[in-house]
Amino acid sequence: MVGQWEEEVDEEVVIRCYDDRRDRIQMGRMEKSCEIGHDNQTLLFTDTLGDPICRIRNSPFFIMLVAGVGNKLVGSIQGSVKPVEFHDKSVRVGYVLGLRVVPSYRRRGIGSILVRKLEEWFESHNADYAYMATEKDNEASHGLFIGRLGYVVFRNPAILVNPVNPGRGLKLPSDIGIRKLKVKEAESLYRRNVAATTEFFPDDINKILRNKLSIGTWVAYYNNVDNTRSWAMLSVWDSSKVFKLRIERAPLSYLLLTKVSKLFGKFLSLLGLTVLPDLFSPFGFYFLYGVHSEGPHCGKLVRALCEHVHNMAALNDGCACKVVVVEVDKGSNGDDSLQSCIPHWKMLSCDDDMWCIKPLKCEKNKFDLSERSKSPSSLFVDPREV
Repeated sequence: MVGQWEEEVDEEVVIRCYDDRRDRIQMGRMEKSCEIGHDNQTLLFTDTLGDPICRIRNSPFFIMLVAGVGNKLVGSIQGSVKPVEFHDKSVRVGYVLGLRVVPSYRRRGIGSILVRKLEEWFESHNADYAYMATEKDNEASHGLFIGRLGYVVFRNPAILVNPVNPGRGLKLPSDIGIRKLKVKEAESLYRRNVAATTEFFPDDINKILRNKLSIGTWVAYYNNVDNTRSWAMLSVWDSSKVFKLRIERAPLSYLLLTKVSKLFGKFLSLLGLTVLPDLFSPFGFYFLYGVHSEGPHCGKLVRALCEHVHNMAALNDGCACKVVVVEVDKGSNGDDSLQSCIPHWKMLSCDDDMWCIKPLKCEKNKFDLSERSKSPSSLFVDPREV
């Protein structure tokens, strides 16, 4: 839960817990000043819908720290703690996210102080590890977390994004059946078939599945009795009810493609082509989590499930979700078979995500951490932390 303490770091900067009544307006201004860019071109803005801690509010334990100079907020960081399976053991991990320092106050050590204070909070909640996600080309983040704070690279998943054609559903294969599971069925299937082969599998998977943002879990199978060994499953999280995204700057090619889609949208739809949605106005997305498949012919089943979710978003009356997003890891052997089965647009996707981790309770061998992470196991991406 959000704590109530504050601590003076030096004569100028004070680190304390976020106070909603006191800080909400300033947080909105600070977020706008800390824009997220990629390749110095695309600018992604997050609209928290008036709730600065919306991205962690659904976690079991969470906190937001702010850095202040006088009456002005100059930095912030968020974190959450949860129990997971890691290296075949039940541990508690703290997730670092939302580190922000306004441009005029950078290179003063404020970011380092915020992270260390958050790690102290993790330790007070019995966390064994701290981890975070960044981009491979984010040199400032690498210098802070890897160079200064002792984190090591753990995984390199890809974020796959597929646009939704509003009002137009995709035709699903006739030889495939898709069924929505009850929560108890989904939990049992995840614990029996996924937990043992997945890093960061959450011990409280039942709470995730029962969360109001979790739309449901679906399983796909072949109607032909000869293919009963192959099956696939995934769950869907409606992020549009938590926050919206908006692209404010993009490459010229994307701008031109968007304009073409607007002009010839109906014609492209008649040809069965996907129309690029308008991502320059606020949009939500469906996040696919717990994607799992087994059997020699499971790739087609995964694709069918993804197309089924596309249809759910496309036929939604509010059209709040303009894209479907999933984050998957290739694994140590470079196997991208699962990734190749998931429909996505390369232009909108990101294959340079980088997860880093650090032991907190004891000085474990960091080399061992990075080596152990090269196991063929998959990675569970918690939708509460997206």
